[in-house]
Amino acid sequence: MKFELTGDTNPYWIKSTNETNYPTLNQDIDVDVAIIGGGIVGISSAFLLQREGLKVALIEANRILNGTTGHTTAKITSQHELIYSTIKEQMGEELARQYAEANQKAIHHIAETMANCQIDCDFLWRPAYVYTNSEEYISKLAKETEIALDLGIKAAYLDETPLPFKVKAAMRFDEQAQFHPLKYLKGLAQIFVDEGGQIFENTEAVDINHVDKPIIETRTGNKVIASQVIIASHFPFFDGGGLYFSKIYPEKSYIVAAQIEEKFPEGMFISAEDPGRSLRSQPFEDGEMVLFAGEHHKTGHGGDTNLHYQNLLQFAQENFKVQDVLYRWSTQDCMTIDNVPYVGQLTPKYPNTYVATGFGKWGMSNGTAASIILKDLIIKGDNPWATVYSPSRFFLKVSSVKTFIVQNALVAKDLLAGKLEGLPGCGELAKDEAKVIHYEGDRVGVYRDKDGKTHMVDTTCTHLGCELVWDNAEKTWDCPCHGSRFSYRGEIVEGPAINKLHHAADEDNIVEAKIFK
Repeated sequence: MKFELTGDTNPYWIKSTNETNYPTLNQDIDVDVAIIGGGIVGISSAFLLQREGLKVALIEANRILNGTTGHTTAKITSQHELIYSTIKEQMGEELARQYAEANQKAIHHIAETMANCQIDCDFLWRPAYVYTNSEEYISKLAKETEIALDLGIKAAYLDETPLPFKVKAAMRFDEQAQFHPLKYLKGLAQIFVDEGGQIFENTEAVDINHVDKPIIETRTGNKVIASQVIIASHFPFFDGGGLYFSKIYPEKSYIVAAQIEEKFPEGMFISAEDPGRSLRSQPFEDGEMVLFAGEHHKTGHGGDTNLHYQNLLQFAQENFKVQDVLYRWSTQDCMTIDNVPYVGQLTPKYPNTYVATGFGKWGMSNGTAASIILKDLIIKGDNPWATVYSPSRFFLKVSSVKTFIVQNALVAKDLLAGKLEGLPGCGELAKDEAKVIHYEGDRVGVYRDKDGKTHMVDTTCTHLGCELVWDNAEKTWDCPCHGSRFSYRGEIVEGPAINKLHHAADEDNIVEAKIFK
């Protein structure tokens, strides 16, 4: 049986939990630690720091856990494809060991916290596999297994997996896990508030002034004064001279959640080669569903984004008996030039301001490790894993330098291409279609919705001025440079932009009269 691209386009994690309703900040407050961003890093850090006796407030521009954390595949694993070979080559064995210990600790930290706080979050211990059907990756998987074993991880090299198709080689990590991330984190957030913590939703930070202490300015003019600040807003909205926009690039991936006829094997799986294929099951009603994920590409470079969902669905149907497609959604992750997140002081210039970003699709374990690192840096001034995650690190390895050059060359190319691009003028536009046109000397994005109403915005990104491209699957205007995303009405869907798009002048009057007639 063939299925069309159906299914709820909101993530299962968000749809299956109650919406939060924390208040909006309406006055100035003074706290020990202010946290910007209500994802896994923000909430986990808030919980840990408050239990150290500090007064903590967390602010979130929208609702907590509706960002990248709410769009994850929710694997809790220290197996991040072939990361240990990469770190050992670029940074040395000691820092590879730090990374392994941090992520292994994160798995057990979540398990212990869930148990101690009695949070029911579908937690299951599962092995994690990387498999390949490419000759190129057979020796690489063998090498990664050997390094993982040397670092103390329970790993094994295999020539088969429990999946219903043959592979040429595979690697398995034991004592890994999966869970329902929002059941866990919404439970943690509520405990944090019940014990005296403060969460403010729909409270957008727009700047940080550093005088005697950091002062967070919000969109409404209210201030949060704090001794320490953690920026956990996915892509740092405040750069502080750290040039994070040159060291991070955004990638999109896609997920199709489906019910299958057969029982899915116990384990989490990911392919070593492209196109990426990631699989895991999730308890659903009286049975289970399977998350088929992958199809990654740099944000704004995906072409017809509906094709990525179709490719995942085709993969599912080729290997399993698909009964129903329940959900489909996309996610966006910040990637670093050496594949290790940045966690620590934002820059030496701002010693009381910390950042956590660049989790590269492994935010459940890395994000939890980041919260432990940040807690220790604030309370003790150090952490045993701080060096490998340090935002100020710089390792002159050819692969990292090449990535830095290539990604920033692409940004420059995208910036110039958007400015010089030849665009059509007036013309026909079907329902549920968008295009960029020239109108009276301006570059204007036009979308006609399914009801025939037309929406026009200035398509210059309000972050650093790159020109946006249309995402036809998500109905958003996406920045190919740094990953900001905007709705067709111009509202911010995802940063680092902090200002919405401008609407075209006299939109209501010009659309039908001058563009489509």
